[in-house]
Amino acid sequence: MSTSDWLTPLEHILNCPVRYMTMPISEWEERLRGADLVLQPDGGADQPNPAEGSRLEKEGSTWIVARHAGKTIDVLQIDCGGLQPKQMELISWMLQWNGQRQLPKNAAAVLSESESIALKLSEWIQQQLVSDEPSYSIPDHLTGGGRLFADMIPFLLVTESTNTRQAAYAELERLLRSFLADDILLIPLANQEWLIWGPVSLLNDSDSEFADDEEEESQEDSLASICNGLHEMLASEWIGECHLAVSHPISPAKGIVETTVLLRETINLGRKFHVGTNIHLPWMLQLERLLNSIPEAQRSRYLEHSLKRSELFVEAEMLATLETFFMLDCNVSETAKKLYIHRNTLLYRLDKLKQETGLDVRQFRDAVLVKIILLLYKVTKRN
Repeated sequence: MSTSDWLTPLEHILNCPVRYMTMPISEWEERLRGADLVLQPDGGADQPNPAEGSRLEKEGSTWIVARHAGKTIDVLQIDCGGLQPKQMELISWMLQWNGQRQLPKNAAAVLSESESIALKLSEWIQQQLVSDEPSYSIPDHLTGGGRLFADMIPFLLVTESTNTRQAAYAELERLLRSFLADDILLIPLANQEWLIWGPVSLLNDSDSEFADDEEEESQEDSLASICNGLHEMLASEWIGECHLAVSHPISPAKGIVETTVLLRETINLGRKFHVGTNIHLPWMLQLERLLNSIPEAQRSRYLEHSLKRSELFVEAEMLATLETFFMLDCNVSETAKKLYIHRNTLLYRLDKLKQETGLDVRQFRDAVLVKIILLLYKVTKRN
């Protein structure tokens, strides 16, 4: 059970704000100096200091240690007074029990250093995603000594597997390091969702592969190439069916929350408007993002009006023709080659569409309208 699964119900029960945070032990010791009340659980000499279940009260707030991990601790902050001692004892016991259930006493020996850091980052990111006032900068003690201030390439991987993330973490990290670079950061989010950060040097490696091409590859083309190669490797060697999104390089320390939101939206839009596609690029989904922001009832009315003009839009042959035509930037010759048909056959289909609908996709204005109709039809058909 993740923190977000029980934090909101606890707030509702106590009727006051409750936060779950990670802090350095030095900060806890600073709070101890002016505390109104300090309580330590019975646990023997082998308990870390501060021990899990320890709590202090100061200025109307209560802090309870949920987990001790090296030089940091996870703390539950309850911002209200008047709670009974038995209530506090029950909350302390719940945190200790939940921690023991999720992390055994030898957890430090089970988890690698990179996985331990990744789990803390995951916890913090998910807190910000559900917060009404999220923080968009990673706390200093989670930046890996400044490592996360450098620009990196973000990927979001969504799998169809039901593997638990702890069981799969080491294997996935090993595969990513062999394909991308040793200097990667892997952060598990939901059970089937992984945030991957790769070094910007991957772009230079990608550019060198195309050094002999007449036209220099753009950054977006390079990112798409890396994403395609990564997806092919993951699909064949690890997880099978999966979806992958990538965005422009950014500093994780400054943009990890916004980037996570963008990549999640990108995959959701891609899966919604382009069924069967597994690579999703935010710069290729701008029209889809705009259409998705229009109320569903209004989209349905527009589509109903458009389809009344002709059933030709929904014919499988015409759909395939138009999608290929748009994919190849409305190039008639290239579209005919891709479809393995004669150029005159393609022109006949486009003329037929013009005669029955009044829309000529060889004209920019009409091409935009037909593209919108096709996107809306895909969504409506599935609903």
